[in-house]
Amino acid sequence: MPRRLTLLALALLLVGCTSLPHTTATTRAEAALPPITGTDTPAATLPALSRWWQQFDDPQLGALVEEALTGNLDIASARARVNQARALREQAAAALAPQLGLGASLTRQRSSGSTTTVLAPQLSASWELDASGQLAATERGAAADLASAEASAQASAHSVAGEVALAHVALRGNLARRALVQASLEAQQQTLQLTQWRAQAGLASTLDVEQARTSLEQTRAQLPAWDTAITQGEHALAVLLGLAPKALQARLGRDDRLPSPGEALATLDRQLEAGVPAGLLRRRPDLVAAEATIGAELARLDARQAARRPDFSLSGTLGWRALTLAALGGSGTLVATLAASVDWPVHDGGLRAAQVEAQQAVLAQARLSWRAATLAAAQDAEDSLAAAAGSRAQARALGEAVSAATQALALARQRYQAGLIDFTTLLDAQRTLLTLQTSQVGAEVELRQNLIRLFKALGGGLSAADLAALPVHAASTR
Repeated sequence: MPRRLTLLALALLLVGCTSLPHTTATTRAEAALPPITGTDTPAATLPALSRWWQQFDDPQLGALVEEALTGNLDIASARARVNQARALREQAAAALAPQLGLGASLTRQRSSGSTTTVLAPQLSASWELDASGQLAATERGAAADLASAEASAQASAHSVAGEVALAHVALRGNLARRALVQASLEAQQQTLQLTQWRAQAGLASTLDVEQARTSLEQTRAQLPAWDTAITQGEHALAVLLGLAPKALQARLGRDDRLPSPGEALATLDRQLEAGVPAGLLRRRPDLVAAEATIGAELARLDARQAARRPDFSLSGTLGWRALTLAALGGSGTLVATLAASVDWPVHDGGLRAAQVEAQQAVLAQARLSWRAATLAAAQDAEDSLAAAAGSRAQARALGEAVSAATQALALARQRYQAGLIDFTTLLDAQRTLLTLQTSQVGAEVELRQNLIRLFKALGGGLSAADLAALPVHAASTR
């Protein structure tokens, strides 16, 4: 009778433990997330953001970004972390399943001049019932960690794609500004020759000749700085692609045309006038990763709380013992064991309670990090949108100024040749034009870079499935 009561009490305890409410990490994560503010513009009405770099009229830009996605070392590391997280998730899931094992032993024993050999093959099995739910919570946490790792890898790919595009545009801009300096240098060489002819004819002074030569050499002195910037830009692009610094110099050439965004910028401007849709911000992989981290910490909190409840496990072995191999199947050689155990932490000095409290603090940090990430994402998108509008207005104004300065220089050259103005006026007109042209290129570069930043801020790039399908070339020698 006492034995029956004990078994009944144990069964009731098992039922009670398995019926304890376990709030899923997903449900609790949704309740913990603060809302993202934004406009009600449907995300579906915006231009496709997938592989936004292909929306630029520049095949080289698209090729460089695609190559970086498979060769960049940071992306390769992030994808390796995904593989690690996947393996850990499978490890946690395996703990919920019964464990089986095979073994065998051979024992030789000598006593009183005789030798005895004992053969003992054995099959073992064990299963932790997970009545407390600790193993299930651990598996949920590992699954959320995997989701976070996948989103982080996607965020890394988006970041690298943006960095490659920004570096490419900056390189093209430096090439364009160097070309402007070279063109101005050639024009000033013609001006110097003209001034020398006029001085020989007595129509200009030696001072005019020296001023022309001074201006020429000052312009020539700008070329090395641009050459350095161009070379460093080529090096930066190569490293982003996972290549040696000088690997791209022959491939890139000296094309100084800035990538043209076509209709993408006009479409974005029209559809984002009211602000950035919250739906687009939610698809940003860094926010997805932060949200998955909350789920992981919630699951770990469940596991900490489950560790305070009793848990049960079953184990057993089935083996044979015989003196010879032929006798293993005979009667009396079978040895079987079955065991059940319970682990119930009755008193631990407050250890598990402190672990729960510490995990609650970690969860609070994850929630705050998520909220900070949402605010930063909203600021990033709105700042990029405002910067694109500002740089577009600046580029338009500088374009008008360059047109006026070009006309002014043509008039100044004509009037100088006619002897109606002094050389200083012509020199100022040349310098002004070069300065405005350089500023205009800078504004055009900034306009395109702000558009790239806007695409990044809106979560544009590769989907997680597309990233997973890409090959990884970073670890190979290329």
